Amino acid sequence: MASDTFSALLGEAIQLHDRGQLREAEQRFRKILAGNGRHFGALCRLGLLHLQRSQFKDAERLFRRALKADSQSAEAHQFMGFALTGLGRYDEAVLSYRAAIAIKPAFTEATNNLGFALQASGQLEQAAIQYQNAIALRPGYHEAHNNLGNVLHLLNRPAEAISRYRTALEIAPGYAEAHWNLGNALRGIGHFEDAISCYEEAIALRPTYPEAFNSLGNTLRALGRGEDAVARFRQALALKPDYTEARLNLGEALTALHREDEAIAEFTLALTDATRRTDALTRRADALARLHRDRAAIADYEAALAIDPGHGLAFDGLARSAAAICDWERTLRLQDKLPEWIAAGRGLHPMNGLGYSADPALQRRCAELFAREVCPEAPPALCGSRGPRNGKLRIAYVACGYHAHPTAYLTAGLIETHDRSRFEVIGISLGPDDGSEIRARLARGFDRFHDVRATSDRGIADLINELEVDIAVDRSGYTTNARPWVFALRPAPIQVNFIGFPGTLGAAHYDYIIGDATVTPLEQEACYSERIVQLPHSYLVTDRRRPIDATPVTRAQENLPETGFVFCCFNDCYKITPPMFDIWMRLLGQVDGSVLWLLGGHPEAETNLRHAAAVRGIDPGRLVFAGRVAVGLHLARHRLADLFLDTLPYNAHTTAADALWSGLPLVTCRGQAFAGRVAASLLQAIGLAELITDDLAGYEKLSLALAREPGRLRALRERLAINRASFPLFDTERYCRHLEAAYLRMRDVWRLGNGPEALVIEA
Repeated sequence: MASDTFSALLGEAIQLHDRGQLREAEQRFRKILAGNGRHFGALCRLGLLHLQRSQFKDAERLFRRALKADSQSAEAHQFMGFALTGLGRYDEAVLSYRAAIAIKPAFTEATNNLGFALQASGQLEQAAIQYQNAIALRPGYHEAHNNLGNVLHLLNRPAEAISRYRTALEIAPGYAEAHWNLGNALRGIGHFEDAISCYEEAIALRPTYPEAFNSLGNTLRALGRGEDAVARFRQALALKPDYTEARLNLGEALTALHREDEAIAEFTLALTDATRRTDALTRRADALARLHRDRAAIADYEAALAIDPGHGLAFDGLARSAAAICDWERTLRLQDKLPEWIAAGRGLHPMNGLGYSADPALQRRCAELFAREVCPEAPPALCGSRGPRNGKLRIAYVACGYHAHPTAYLTAGLIETHDRSRFEVIGISLGPDDGSEIRARLARGFDRFHDVRATSDRGIADLINELEVDIAVDRSGYTTNARPWVFALRPAPIQVNFIGFPGTLGAAHYDYIIGDATVTPLEQEACYSERIVQLPHSYLVTDRRRPIDATPVTRAQENLPETGFVFCCFNDCYKITPPMFDIWMRLLGQVDGSVLWLLGGHPEAETNLRHAAAVRGIDPGRLVFAGRVAVGLHLARHRLADLFLDTLPYNAHTTAADALWSGLPLVTCRGQAFAGRVAASLLQAIGLAELITDDLAGYEKLSLALAREPGRLRALRERLAINRASFPLFDTERYCRHLEAAYLRMRDVWRLGNGPEALVIEA
């Protein structure tokens, strides 16, 4: 074929290619190559055509042939870089782009693409240099500004990233990707409303932009606008049905809206993506567990771990579900594995750690790993170097439990009792508004009350800082709906871990933990990232105004036998461990006609516990499960029981306070860590220290003795009734004065310019 024929055919093929008629163009390129297999133009153009189809391997082969024909073509080296980047061979792509630049030093596009290959290979600082080089060559190169913004965002330099995105948009206002990226950067620093505007602009410019819809959904979900988020995720999936990330996000949003069955269907669809199978299995398991279908959840968690043995969320979920249904074969296996798991730097939710380990040092490590995961970078303190204000000490209680929640009932009286001549008390509510009376009571009790459910973490932190709060008190820790990132932003100069989580939070941005000599002995100070504050009696606040229903409750109503001794434990089933259950079964075996009254509501746990009783030779019918009822009635029915049996390593906390307030004696064994020493703290504060034992043998012996000596137990009940009115445990006013003294001591230390220090508050 003559050269002029090649030229004419190549020109025709290029026109077809440029018009998007790829099949016809390919036919002509191949016809040229059939006549001349080293035709440089046809090789490059056919290679580009394959790049358009994402056929990177075919493109690579063609560009290699082109470079054999002309090794000094900078463009061919760049095209080879494209193909290698598409194949994920970034180090080789870097070499190709560098070869292009060596031949053509002012090759702006190759310089920008070299930055991308370096970024993809994790060489972020080097990538930034190349993007800057591209911008130096062409200041109006909006793609390079956008890409530099991306790498700065990855380097956790948000202000610089945002500046680059804005520059890209000044040059090219219709650049949809830059609007999306700017939204991502703004969302990353908590500017959610601005992020939403960016995503909406990106979508206006490109209505078929699934990634922007997905990001918009994530932002709306973070603001508590769950239904709107679901709609955006569905729009993303309508545009891109195989968009697994959006499908997983949709499932998460549906789960948060308590539409678990719909969520499970979405997670099941996501299982078809092999690259995200472990995530889909784990999230489906989470939704199943919320429906109390823990056996099915366990199967999914274990399937995820079979694929990825180091999958932290799957291990964590498995630990939670196994404990929830008292699947002790699994809990014991996981308990044995936990030290090795933590030593390897793998995380476990600290709440799960409390039930699996009695070792306070291991619990600290568990909390530190979790804190590092949820707050990976320590941003600059919002409060800066702000010094103490004059006037009242301003306290903000930040909590997700300002509704019908156990800690709400404990703390309502405290909020009302604070001395308003010395303290201003602010409520920051992270959780739901359930319209309950306790919610209304708490809202009335604060000087100011802010419902911030639909506010970003950054927005909440900004609010606390703008209010010039002196002491921010985290009353939720790592429980449901908590916002630990708010405290990582350091909105207040003094930050305190109080009540919500019974142990260290493992993060440097908490200065103090409120405890007492029992739960937080100073000799365990190394087990806390916070400095210990010891209140003089018990750390646990209570409310002496808690009403107990006056309507009589009968044993028949609660399916209890009319006669016989009633051992009771109203802790959630996940706190029940084999050693404790063994003791309880031996007690039933030695006390004729006795029953064990437990908190019900989880059919799979009930089945497992009844089976465990039968294995130990006890009639499963002697386990009676109580239904969930209103708080006042729940307190009243405690009077049907004879003795409350505590658990270990995770004690009764609010549950123990409920029992004692209702007049029910409780036997506990003092554990090693905070969570296992709470009931001992309460018993000391109510003047019943003789109900505390230091080993399980003593716990069993004391419980049996009380069951067999009705006179001794009756005397304890009488003492409990008297002490309830006079001892510190239920003296809210006295507790409040001690806590206020602790706050004032914290302020004094701060005024001196010293770091936090351990504080012992005198009675």
